[in-house]
Amino acid sequence: MNTLSNVKTRRGEENPLSVGLAPDAFPEAQSSKTGVSVRYVPDPDKSWFVFRASYGREDRASDYIVEDGTYTYIAKKYVEKYVGGIRKRFLQPLIPNLLFVYTTPDQATAYIKNTPPISFLSYYYNHFEKNEEHQNPPLIIPPKEMEAFMRATCSHNQHMLFVSPDKVRFRSGETVRIVEGAFKGVEGKVARISGQQRVVVSLAQLGYVTTAYIPSAFLQKLDP
Repeated sequence: MNTLSNVKTRRGEENPLSVGLAPDAFPEAQSSKTGVSVRYVPDPDKSWFVFRASYGREDRASDYIVEDGTYTYIAKKYVEKYVGGIRKRFLQPLIPNLLFVYTTPDQATAYIKNTPPISFLSYYYNHFEKNEEHQNPPLIIPPKEMEAFMRATCSHNQHMLFVSPDKVRFRSGETVRIVEGAFKGVEGKVARISGQQRVVVSLAQLGYVTTAYIPSAFLQKLDP
């Protein structure tokens, strides 16, 4: 399965997406174990499913699924830690335990229910809808929203945040595009988070991803 370069690169090296690329131009993702790679190709029969991996095993699941030929994404950011008195940077998941998988409904079900090596996976469910059995269906992220999320997180910027809806106070209803800096090409709404002006991207029912601080000179207002 394909994880984007910001999720799965060899040895965890940084290799961010080029912002503004069409979906079919996104770079290949690789399994950290075997080097197997898959390219993201839009397909009308596939959707972005959200899987939950218990005990932080999203990387392990991603390796398996990538090696099976399916594209996945894990949003990550850099954190700094002291190891033996030396400050080092490490990648860690921005949204712990969640793995985004681009596949067909049948294949998604097979991964969740019929694949013993990743039996620790489960669906993240849509709590605002009911299916014919009056149960919550698996949550599916619309392609445009998922691609905006990937563009916003591909830089691994250590100042990115993932926040719940109650923590966001939008400055206005305007949509903007960032035209300069590490987040160039990202589109979203302006909000004040942690005392700073940031651009916020919505991710379905999961919450919001915020960029680092963005100066007003870097923002272009978009038409409704």
